[in-house]
Amino acid sequence: MNNSNYRKTSWNEPFIAQRADPYVYRHTDGTYYFTASVPDYDRIVLRSAETVEGLRDAEEVTLWHKHESGEQSIHIWAPEIHCLDGNWYIYYAAGDKDNVWEIRPYVLRCTGTDPMKDTWEEMGMMRAADGDEFSFHAFSLDATVFEHKGGHYYIWAEKTGVGRQVSNLYIARMESPNKLATAQVLLTTPDYDWERVDFWVDEGPAVLKHDGKIFMTFSASATGACYCMGMMYIDEDKDVLDPHAWTKMRYPVLKTDEEKGIYGPGHNSFVKAEDGVTDLCVYHARPYDEIVGDPLYDPNRHAMVMKVCYDENGFPVFSYDNKFIK
Repeated sequence: MNNSNYRKTSWNEPFIAQRADPYVYRHTDGTYYFTASVPDYDRIVLRSAETVEGLRDAEEVTLWHKHESGEQSIHIWAPEIHCLDGNWYIYYAAGDKDNVWEIRPYVLRCTGTDPMKDTWEEMGMMRAADGDEFSFHAFSLDATVFEHKGGHYYIWAEKTGVGRQVSNLYIARMESPNKLATAQVLLTTPDYDWERVDFWVDEGPAVLKHDGKIFMTFSASATGACYCMGMMYIDEDKDVLDPHAWTKMRYPVLKTDEEKGIYGPGHNSFVKAEDGVTDLCVYHARPYDEIVGDPLYDPNRHAMVMKVCYDENGFPVFSYDNKFIK
């Protein structure tokens, strides 16, 4: 940490330093897995532990490294690990050195049953549904996968428009781990002022299920101190592919807190604690706001963890005071 404006507090101490876009997955055997974007954006890493706290100091292994040229040769971003029908997959985004913003979503598959030790192979780019002429033809990233009523669904960010493009969030049902079954459905576009700071962006979706509802958090605006988390929700008995069945909250649910020294919180994931009941929100943030150069290349977005509490209506409450304590 070399920023002269860094002010250490009890809230902004990293869970895992310099790991942005953190994703934690708890397997059926109770093992926790952690992956994230690394500052060099050049590889995919993974660590595992028997507890969430154990991830902090767990050995980290590199599963895959970027290509030297062409597709997947730069900007390796936001990996997520999922076990679908007994097989391990990692969803991530990558660009091309010759066109650094030609970002597209890709899939890795583990050839064995141990994601930490067995070989991972490339499955190529995520494939759109037959007849879908729109998905993955522009800047696309931040895919997440969730299960609902026996099927799997894929939510991702993709830019659209002419000139300075807008990043929206889309959803589709999956046919297989690397192909969609349905055409994209628009879930949200940057409607509000807090989604339009420097860039018009909705990205980084994460799904949380609780008390008969499905909540989807997402991140908005540029990647500096203005970065924040919004939220949408839907009743679990509704059609998740019906955009009118979703409700978007008017204001962000997590944002910069200068007093606590937390800036630009976002791109989170959710996981159950060891008790199988408590929900944890794993997110990234910086401990300062003055950044030299492009915030995207500042290395000090650190993984943080907070407990998720719920209000009287069953809605999640995100507060820095809800510290994760083992």
